[in-house]
Amino acid sequence: MCGIAGILHRRGDSADPSAIRTMTDAMAHRGPDSDGFFVENNIALGHRRLSIIDLSSAANQPFADHSGRYVMVFNGEMYNYEEVKRQLPDYPFRTTSDTEVLLAAYIKWGPDCLRFFRGMYAFVIWDRQEEVLFMARDKMGVKPFYYFLDDNKFLFASEIRAILSNRQVEKKLDSTAILEYFRYQSVTGSSSIIAGIRQLEAGTWMKVSKAGVEKKVYWDLIGEVKQADYGDVKQVQRQIRQLMLQSIERRLVSDVPVGAFLSGGIDSSAVVGLMAEASPARPNTFNIFFEEKEYDESEYADIIAKKFNTVHTRILLQPSVFLDELHNALQALDTPSGDGINTYVVSKAIRRQGVTVALSGVGGDELFAGYPFFNQYLQLQKNRALWKIPPFLRRGLAGFLPGNTGKADRIKQLLSLSSPSIGNVYPVFRQLLSPELLQQLIPPSSQQGNVNTLQRDLLDRAEQMSRLPLLSQVSAAEYMGYTQNTLLKDTDQMSMAVSLEVREPFFDQDLVEYVMGVPDRLKKPSYPKSLLVESLKPMLPDEIVFRKKQGFLFPWELWLKNDLRSFCTQRLDNMAQRSFVNGPELMKYWQRFLAGDARTRWGELWLFVVLEYWLEKNCIS
Repeated sequence: MCGIAGILHRRGDSADPSAIRTMTDAMAHRGPDSDGFFVENNIALGHRRLSIIDLSSAANQPFADHSGRYVMVFNGEMYNYEEVKRQLPDYPFRTTSDTEVLLAAYIKWGPDCLRFFRGMYAFVIWDRQEEVLFMARDKMGVKPFYYFLDDNKFLFASEIRAILSNRQVEKKLDSTAILEYFRYQSVTGSSSIIAGIRQLEAGTWMKVSKAGVEKKVYWDLIGEVKQADYGDVKQVQRQIRQLMLQSIERRLVSDVPVGAFLSGGIDSSAVVGLMAEASPARPNTFNIFFEEKEYDESEYADIIAKKFNTVHTRILLQPSVFLDELHNALQALDTPSGDGINTYVVSKAIRRQGVTVALSGVGGDELFAGYPFFNQYLQLQKNRALWKIPPFLRRGLAGFLPGNTGKADRIKQLLSLSSPSIGNVYPVFRQLLSPELLQQLIPPSSQQGNVNTLQRDLLDRAEQMSRLPLLSQVSAAEYMGYTQNTLLKDTDQMSMAVSLEVREPFFDQDLVEYVMGVPDRLKKPSYPKSLLVESLKPMLPDEIVFRKKQGFLFPWELWLKNDLRSFCTQRLDNMAQRSFVNGPELMKYWQRFLAGDARTRWGELWLFVVLEYWLEKNCIS
């Protein structure tokens, strides 16, 4: 796991060595073990390394092939590199790194090499002979890749802050992205919070040369769903178990010890159980526990640790630590997010134990229908006849719903939709600020040309989405929305802020492609994530499967009203002065929240606080 950066002057100007060093210095936390640079004529490449595979200096980057023609920088891990290496018998390997295998594969197969890779990655290869820059991002979008392109230059990096360190990039907010952030606590699609800085989409490669820019989607989640025989439920369960085990085995590839987050929930327990099966070594597990019973889940983690004989470390945290670490966590944010504080605190606590690689159960809910929304979507489809009623009658029916709670508002929005398709429904369920609240807090001048990018992208894929089982439609929407743009992004930025590599077995390509094709009759949970549990039986004890789901539900509402009151008031005061916010209405909403108005929510206000902190930190006016 690393940080990569580069500058290509498209009109032939000489690259500045100090500029690329500034970019990598901005991401030093991503790679504390070494840094490296390649500067030649109009190109500069930089790298920060966190050593995981082949710890020798021979594997440092930028890395050149044996001929010297190709130079590469690579962030991530290729888990099946030994398998790919066996298909490259003619290449004179000098290291045992996955980096060299990736480069050799590109030299042999060109962009087609990507179909062989199983891993998480963002990499860039410079062809010194043809003067072509090739780059690609992994299929699920686990690893970030940002770039800036104009007529004069092309810049790329693992983090936005690295690109912003180049003074030639204007620090200007993207107005459409701001609205996406307030809706979904993150920016969707290929945009970023900064105008001109883009994200290379998951499963996409791109070439930049004198001839121009070429971009191509090489893998697409919806289009890659397996057309398998799902008739035999036992066979389906056996296949899921095998794919889960394969995913774990891949993610144990490392030249440093690998640990695992263990909360005691179904997903993390499944990961740990399969780790014990995949390796003769005892798994290293880590559990965050609290003295306060309302937060603590350690008794369940202890059950799993004992069952699988793990080397178990319990780490005591006080809820106040989340307040103490708040400034550090906000400083760590490369891109603003309404979530992620928990990930930062937990990652930091585990990193202090000397661990550099940890497996996580994140992604199990998205793949195995673990959220309430999955069942709610099924219920909506059973009641599709409602949307045959004329729109004005449905709107009238919605008007009779009592109260102005978030749930009532959501039902009103759903009844106003043209249909209960996933493209219409999902954005409503995932929104943080309702359209009504957006109208109240964001002035009309800042909503001109307002496009709901997530909804647009989902509706553009409506025909393909309709071919999926209903529960898989929700999973696909989750991957295109919250999962990729918030969950994975926060996991990366918050863990890498403390130099911890997190690997997510539930985002394995082969596993996802297969499970996405499983019909609803097999996947619909009869109890929490029953398909996953039945596939692994008798691995998970009943105490784990049927316990009440808890998670980190800390009293943020009380903290905002007390411990963080002055901090939030200052940020909201500053935010209220910005042109894209209706300042008086924002401060009224804050006062209503402080007065205990049940129609206000702390999470809505927190989005404004975090964004203001990020803007001030990055000197964006």
